[in-house]
Amino acid sequence: MRSDWILDVLTDLKTFARANELLVLAEQLDDTSIVAMAEIAALREKQDRRTHDRDHGLGTYLGGAGAS
Repeated sequence: MRSDWILDVLTDLKTFARANELLVLAEQLDDTSIVAMAEIAALREKQDRRTHDRDHGLGTYLGGAGAS
């Protein structure tokens, strides 16, 4: 997915922070990575639902008056 690159950037920043003894920053970047993963997963889920709904014609009414 297009947004996965941000996880790579955050990993690089965490590596830099740890290598330079910026431990609080590294911890904050860990938290930020978790938030990013959660948001990316939610976005994927939303997109999957849209695709599923479109492919399966959700909301289409197939019956009619007097149908038995």
